[in-house]
Amino acid sequence: MEDDPAVAEPLVDGLRRHGLDVVHVGLAVQVLDAAREADVILLDLGLPDDDGLNVLRSVRAVTDIPTIIVTARGDETDRVVGLELGADDYVVKPFSVRELSARIRAVSRRRRVEPSLVSGRVVVDRSRRRATCDGQAVDLTAKEFDLLAVLAEEPGRVVPRQELLSRVWDPVWHGSGKTLDVHVSSLRRKLGDADLVETVRGVGYRLIDEAGTPA
Repeated sequence: MEDDPAVAEPLVDGLRRHGLDVVHVGLAVQVLDAAREADVILLDLGLPDDDGLNVLRSVRAVTDIPTIIVTARGDETDRVVGLELGADDYVVKPFSVRELSARIRAVSRRRRVEPSLVSGRVVVDRSRRRATCDGQAVDLTAKEFDLLAVLAEEPGRVVPRQELLSRVWDPVWHGSGKTLDVHVSSLRRKLGDADLVETVRGVGYRLIDEAGTPA
C-alpha cells in the first residue's frame, strides 16, 4: 500500500515481473478490504488519510496476515514500534525490487503450516498460530508467536540471539538487538511467568520446562 503513484506503479510492475500477483491501494480505508484476499501486505507508513502504524494496529486486530512495512522512516524507534505492533519485516527506502520480493517470499515461508510444539506448560499450535500456557490462550503478536515457536522447538536449548533474529526477523538482520529484548519482555509478560523464558547472558534465550529447570 503506497500513496505515491510515481513510487507505486514501478514497484507494482517490478513485483509482477518477479512472479507476484499484486493489488495496489493508496488509502488506509481500503486496506482491510484488500487484506481479506491477500497473502502478504506491504504497508507504507506515510499515507494521506491515516498513519501507517494505526493501519497496522487495525490489521493486527483482525488478522495475522504477514505484513511488511515499506517506508522512508529509518529511525530505530520507528522500527522497534513497527515490529512490536506485529509487522513481520521492516524495509527502509531505497531498496531493490529483487530484495523486496525475496523478503515477501521469506515471510510467506515462515507462515507455512507446521505441527504443534509442546513444552510442558506451553503448547504452540503452528497450523492455527495459537499458543496456550497452562491451558489458557495467550494473545501474541505475529513476531511474539514466531519467537515462542522457535524457542519451543527444543526446550532447554539456549537459542543464540543471532539465530533468533535471523529466523524470526531477517537472515541479514542489521537492526538493533534491542528489538529482540523488547519482544522477549512482552512474551514473558503475556505468558504470565517471566521465569519460563530464561536469559543466558552473552548467548541468548531458552524456554524452561514446567518444573522450572532446563529440559
